[in-house]
Amino acid sequence: MIGASPRATAGPRTQRPPHRPKLTERRTAVADTDETGERPGRRSEPGGGLLMGRPFGVPVYVSPSWFVVAALITWIFGDRLGQVLPGLGAVRYLIALFFAIAFYASVLVHELAHAIAGLRFKLTVRRIQLQFVGGATHVDEAGTPGREFVLAGVGPLLSLLLAGAFYLGMTAVEPGTVPGVLLAGLMIANLIVAVFNLLPGLPLDGGRMLRAVIWGITGRAMSGTVAAAWVGRAIAVAVLLGLPLLTETGVIGSGNDEAGGMDTVMNALLAAILAAIMWTGAGNSLRMARLREHLPELRAHALTRRAIPIEAATPLSEALRRANEAGARALVITDGHGEPTAIVRETSIASVPEHRRPWVAVSALAQDLDEGMKVSADLAGEELLDHLRATPATEYLVLQPDGSIYGVLSTLDVEKAFFKAMARPHS
Repeated sequence: MIGASPRATAGPRTQRPPHRPKLTERRTAVADTDETGERPGRRSEPGGGLLMGRPFGVPVYVSPSWFVVAALITWIFGDRLGQVLPGLGAVRYLIALFFAIAFYASVLVHELAHAIAGLRFKLTVRRIQLQFVGGATHVDEAGTPGREFVLAGVGPLLSLLLAGAFYLGMTAVEPGTVPGVLLAGLMIANLIVAVFNLLPGLPLDGGRMLRAVIWGITGRAMSGTVAAAWVGRAIAVAVLLGLPLLTETGVIGSGNDEAGGMDTVMNALLAAILAAIMWTGAGNSLRMARLREHLPELRAHALTRRAIPIEAATPLSEALRRANEAGARALVITDGHGEPTAIVRETSIASVPEHRRPWVAVSALAQDLDEGMKVSADLAGEELLDHLRATPATEYLVLQPDGSIYGVLSTLDVEKAFFKAMARPHS
C-alpha cells in the first residue's frame, strides 16, 4: 500500500516517463544503424550538435565528434597528397580539409535520400546528424516491408550515383593533378560507403533490406530482424578480424614498411570501432523489435493502481488508513462535487515521517491535475506511450470512458512493464 504499509507492493522507482519507441535511427558512411535502444524517458529533441540548416524542412546537426574525424581525415589525406604530389607543401592540408568537407557533404546527400524517401511516405523525419563515423537520419518506422526496402536502399543508391559522377569528373581532368586526386578520392570513398552499407546485416542499409525481404516472405517483421541482426553480428566479427589481416598481408595499405606499420595500427583501430558499432547496433535492433512485438501488452487499465477519492483537508494518516482498508494504492483529491482536482504524490508521502502524518493534510502533498495528466483506461501500446511522453509526470489519473475515476497510473509501473517487454523472448 501507499505510505509504506506492510501490505504494499513496490515497483522500481523512477520519474522518467516512457519515450516513443517507434523511432528508428539510420546511420551512414560506415554503419547505417537502426533503433537506438534507449530507456523510456524524455528524449531531447534534437540533441547533440550544431544546427547547420533545414533542407526539405529536416534539421541537420553536426556532432562535435565530426570535427575530430574531419581533423583525422585531413591529416591522413594530407600526408597521402604529399606522397602523390610532393610539390604542394603545407597547402596539401588545406586541400585535404576540403576533401573531408566534400566527403561529409556526400554523406549528407546519402542521408537526405533516406529523409526524402521518408517524407514521400508521409513519415516523420525528425533530424539528420553528421557524427563520428558518418551520419544518422532519425525517421519513424516504415510500417511495411516494401517501404522499409525503399527507405534502406535509396541511401546506397545515391552513394553509387555520386561515385559514378565523381568518376565521370575524373575523365574531364588531368590525372596526377589536385582536381584529379580529389575526384578519385571522393569516387573511392563513396563507392566504399555504398558497398559497405549494402552488406546484408543490421544495422547496415543492406541489413534493413534483408529484413524487409524476410518480412515480406514470412509476414513477420521480427523474423526479418532476427536474421538480419545475426548476419550483422557475423559481419562485425569479420570486420574486426579481416581488416587488420588485409593490411598485414598487403592487400590494402602502403607499400613501404613504415607507412605499412601505421596502416596496420589505424586499420585495426578502425576495425574495432566499426565492429563495436555494428555489434551494438544489431543488438539494439533486436531489443527494439522485441519491444514493438510486445508493445500492445502495455495497457493503461492493467497497469493502473486502485485509488480512493479523498478530501483536500484530510490528514495524511487518515487518508492512508482509508486506502489500506479499501486495498488501494493511490489517493485522488476531489472537490465538493466529486470531481478530481489533484493526485497525492507517492514520493511526497514517503518523505513525511510517520509521527507527522496526523498533522499533514493531503493537499500539501498533491500535484494539481491538468488535462494532459488524465489518461483514458482504454489507451494501450503506442498511443499510451505517446500520451505519457507528451505530458511528462510521475502519476496520471486514469478515467473510465464515462469519466469516472478508474485509478492512478504511475510511470514507474509503466517503465517496469516496458523493460519486462524488452526482456521477453520473441514468439
